[in-house]
Amino acid sequence: MLCVLPPRVMRDLLPIFTLGFLFAIIFSVIIMDLNRLESLIGKENIDKLNKLNILIIGLGGVGGYTVESLIRSGVENITLVDGDTIKPSNLNRQIVTNTTNLNELKTKEWEKRIKLINPNCNIKLISEMIDEKNIDLLFQEKYDYIIDACDTVKVKIELIKRCYSNNIKLISSMGMANKMDSSMIKISTLDKTDTDPLAKKIRSIIKDKNIMKKTTVVYSNEAPIKNDILGSTSYVPAIGGLYITNYIIKDVTNK
Repeated sequence: MLCVLPPRVMRDLLPIFTLGFLFAIIFSVIIMDLNRLESLIGKENIDKLNKLNILIIGLGGVGGYTVESLIRSGVENITLVDGDTIKPSNLNRQIVTNTTNLNELKTKEWEKRIKLINPNCNIKLISEMIDEKNIDLLFQEKYDYIIDACDTVKVKIELIKRCYSNNIKLISSMGMANKMDSSMIKISTLDKTDTDPLAKKIRSIIKDKNIMKKTTVVYSNEAPIKNDILGSTSYVPAIGGLYITNYIIKDVTNK
């Protein structure tokens, strides 16, 4: 039996119906469509990426592009670690930065950006600079991968040792500053790095060959350009970050 509402009731309900319709349209738009990636790796692997729990320490050039590409690949559980704010010098290489968010916390800006890409993401923030005293903050829960894109040598070494001891998958970024040739970037293990001063320093401190063989790193074979400051391009750190995501997707899909 068809029920016809009086015109006055219809007028009162019209804003509600209109709002609901708009929400339906917006919701249908903001659901991230991963069909193009699914066509390459399959639904089962998309589900695996959705369920990964990943921690990233350092949201600069390398870490930022890692976050961006992981989120756009379907990763929905992510912990972001960085105590720094956005500075004008970050604009040339850090994807989250722009002239409207200077002096804002990188973690907070990344949270906003991620939610605009995929509102379904579960995001945890640790807006602190990590050192030997508070590094336990990174091990409060279980992660499938920890990505080290920080600049502090002592923290990098402690992460390598802890992840090795606890059988946690770690990808550690070596030096990307003062380099111009992105084609020289590689994914390998720490024991196989050469020409990278940061990797050399870490190897000299760790010394344990078993640890070095088990530590995955992204690094560049390019000899760094001698410079009074840490010069950086927009693309070398970006490629380093994309290599990390490439490694994780290949690892998840067993390719």
